[in-house]
Amino acid sequence: MRLFISVNLSDEIQDALTDVQDAMMDAGIWGNYTMPENMHITLAFIGDFDDPDRVLDVLDSISFTPFEIKLKGIGSFRDIWYVGLEDSLPLQSVVRKIRRALANARIPFDRKRFMPHITIVRQAEGEAEGVAEEELERLESLSMTVDYISLMKSERGKHGMIYTEL
Repeated sequence: MRLFISVNLSDEIQDALTDVQDAMMDAGIWGNYTMPENMHITLAFIGDFDDPDRVLDVLDSISFTPFEIKLKGIGSFRDIWYVGLEDSLPLQSVVRKIRRALANARIPFDRKRFMPHITIVRQAEGEAEGVAEEELERLESLSMTVDYISLMKSERGKHGMIYTEL
């Protein structure tokens, strides 16, 4: 079972990200666009692990006060386009708690440095210079409250990945 821990996004943010994707398509950017229901912020990628109940127990042991996250700009690495987030000490703190708890429970996870982002296009070709400024401005005006963390299962479907909250 392929697992990851994430923040799932509000409908308002999903809608705004979809509008940005539409603007990117209009600007001639080709690629594999993330479906709105698959948009999320990965906090810890576990990968193949057959005991989701152990991971859920770890998540149940982590407490935090709800906090705001705010979107910030569009960026890319290699052929992936993403929307970034403003620096957030509470988000960083939650990620440290999760990763420390996973390590203590001896649950393997990807230990790459955490870079909060929301992937919107994979295998992208083209430049985002033509993306409408009003879409970017709207995006950067949005925030949401993070009040829970989700354990997600990832499966390959006929038309791409299917993410299911456990």
